[in-house]
Amino acid sequence: MALTPSTMIPLGTICPSFSLTDVTTNAMVRTADFLGKPLLVMFICNHCPFVIHIQEELARVGDDFPTRGVCVLGVCSNDARAYPEDAPDKMVAMARAHGWNFPYLHDATQSVAHAFHAACTPDFFLFDASHRLVYRGQLDESRPHSGSHATGRDLRHAVDALLAGEPPLSDQRPSMGCNVKWHTTPAH
Repeated sequence: MALTPSTMIPLGTICPSFSLTDVTTNAMVRTADFLGKPLLVMFICNHCPFVIHIQEELARVGDDFPTRGVCVLGVCSNDARAYPEDAPDKMVAMARAHGWNFPYLHDATQSVAHAFHAACTPDFFLFDASHRLVYRGQLDESRPHSGSHATGRDLRHAVDALLAGEPPLSDQRPSMGCNVKWHTTPAH
C-alpha cells in the first residue's frame, strides 16, 4: 500500500467549475448549484483501502454537514477501465451499502480531478460560501491497520472554524492515500 500525499493547493483558491453526473440519481450536478453555500468536495473511490477505512465516517459527514449548511459531494475520478470496481454501477452499490447520502459523482474524463489537483483518495477540499478554499488535507490522523478509528477530527474542526467565521486553521496536514488512478490512454 503506497502512500500518496495530497498536493495542498493554496488556501483561497476558487473552487473549479464542474458539471458531473451523480451516479446514484443520474442527475447532473454543477458547481453553480451550490452558489452562496459552503461546499465540501471529497475525492474518493470504491477500492482504495484508505477510503474503505473511513467509509463509515464519510456516511456521518454526509449526514451531519448538510444539517449545518455545508453541501457535500463525493467524486470518483479513477480510471474505471483499468479499475472496474470504480465503475459507476459499483459506485452506486458502494453508496447504497454504506448509506452515503451525498451525491457521488463520476469524473470519467478526470478533468475535475486535474482541475482540483487531486492526488490521492481520499482527498478533501472545503470551500466557504464564496467558494474560496479554506481547508484541504486529511480527514483525521487514522489510517488503515493503525488501530485507530476514523473520527473526522481535522475536517470537523475546519468546518467548525468556517461556520464560526474564524480564519482557516493554520495546522492543515495533507491527506494520505492511494494515488488517483490516472488514464494511461485517453478516455473516449
